[in-house]
Amino acid sequence: MNLRYILEMTVIFFLISSPVWAKMVSVKGDNVNMRKGPGTDNSIIWAYDRGFPLKVINEKNQWVEVIDFEGDRGWIYHSLLSNAPHVIIKANKGTDNKVNIRSQPSENGKIISQASYGVVLSRFEEKNGWLKVEHESGIKGWLKKNMVWGIE
Repeated sequence: MNLRYILEMTVIFFLISSPVWAKMVSVKGDNVNMRKGPGTDNSIIWAYDRGFPLKVINEKNQWVEVIDFEGDRGWIYHSLLSNAPHVIIKANKGTDNKVNIRSQPSENGKIISQASYGVVLSRFEEKNGWLKVEHESGIKGWLKKNMVWGIE
């Protein structure tokens, strides 16, 4: 075997074995259906609203198999998904406790708002274990990275 053949086979192996699902996406519109299989003839499992983060685990034709932060899996048509970075609050499930959104990326930052389990936020930057986020209402601030799901 020559060196070029070995290199080409190595590249092909890594391209084929690279996980497509190592990618996060978000829902583009409102009331977007997740289906049991790749096609509109499959039943609807869930409907998601704009920004909801999902992890890609497979692709088939124009359909993308995704999983959400609670482990629900299904298929969404590719044009209904975006690469816009979003996260969802995963902390405090089943409680009334909320996550603090602060003015600075620090426990010393002033609390400017709070968010409950399941709230979707746009994500902008990361700094020392904190994320700069924005709620659709316009509230911007920082929260601890370990409070959310949706980061690659």
